[in-house]
Amino acid sequence: MSSLSDSNDERLSPDCSVILCRACDLAVSRRALPSGVRAICPRCQTPLYDTPYCAVDGVLAMCIAALILYIPAMLLPVLEMHFIGSVRTTTVWQGALAVAEQGYWVVALAVLIGAVVGPGLLISSVLAQMVIIKNRLYRFNSGRKFFVLLLRYHQLLPQMSMLEIYVISFLVTSFQLSDFADVYFGMGTFCFTMLFLVVLFMLREYKLEHMWSYLNEGE
Repeated sequence: MSSLSDSNDERLSPDCSVILCRACDLAVSRRALPSGVRAICPRCQTPLYDTPYCAVDGVLAMCIAALILYIPAMLLPVLEMHFIGSVRTTTVWQGALAVAEQGYWVVALAVLIGAVVGPGLLISSVLAQMVIIKNRLYRFNSGRKFFVLLLRYHQLLPQMSMLEIYVISFLVTSFQLSDFADVYFGMGTFCFTMLFLVVLFMLREYKLEHMWSYLNEGE
């Protein structure tokens, strides 16, 4: 693995943030790194980090993939049950409505927020941020205000999205019902699981502090 040392005398750009060396406390500009490159401290040569730092193109690609998976994950059946000659299928929407019809409105609302509304808002927010950055719309007053609004409330969106809980619930349900019914996973289950994985890696690459740094360029 090759190495890359950054000088703290460099002017910070939108691709930069600041990181403190854990050995000598030197403030070093943090930049997006290509694969296989490691940043080291110019003073003490301590390794700082070796992973790409919020590559905009990568986040945008995963965001588009998540958006493509989101629609079939919400509309296609996630479970198909064969019981005494009858076949029943259910989607995420139908599951929430079925819970609401039984009078559990709080649970139904939690399902809608955690599995439908939350992920949709999260993907839309990240996609809007990437579009603003790619087109440098943050340099304009209206684009800057909208960008700040997205960043200000972004931390709430990952907390609203609970895709992993519903992926686990699919597995638990199939195990519990397997004794007296044949349970099959549909294409919706595949899309929902892939949606969870794509969103997981998207959030891993996304860095909120890096997004805020773009506002410095617009000033």
